[in-house]
Amino acid sequence: MPNPHVPAGGEFVRSPSGALVPAEIDPFHRALRHVAPSGLVGDTTQTAGMRRLEAISGKTVGASALWMGQTHVPASTASANHHHGASETAIYVVSGHPTFVFLDVDGDEPTETRVETGPGDYVFVPPYVPHREENPDPDTEAVVVIARTTQEAIVVNLDGLDWSEVRVE
Repeated sequence: MPNPHVPAGGEFVRSPSGALVPAEIDPFHRALRHVAPSGLVGDTTQTAGMRRLEAISGKTVGASALWMGQTHVPASTASANHHHGASETAIYVVSGHPTFVFLDVDGDEPTETRVETGPGDYVFVPPYVPHREENPDPDTEAVVVIARTTQEAIVVNLDGLDWSEVRVE
């Protein structure tokens, strides 16, 4: 019976340690990559009112289809309106009670909708949806972990939540 973990008809090469690995796997992608908090990168596209830190990306670990990092929203702060292009975004709330605001256009009238969250909650942001993050707490920073389906942090800042500035690529 064929091994489901080995590509059919795949060729193998020996790594420097002597282990057999698929020939199409380059040396950089043969090991797990660890990024400690001190290794987070703040040189990302930013949105006013928040701070993004990159952990997993093409720049940091050679990822080809994934971006992951943290966003910090200070107390009593709202981010600028923005979207993330063609990227799907998944958010996990680590601490605080951030609110995610978007314009719900599926009803008879567009309605500004607020998704209030807390630690342990997840939020999905579809591609191109204009939104903003708010932290209404006057004393506590909100921290979330973000994963995106692109290797870079796409951020397109907007004037408003309506779709008039959105350009689908």
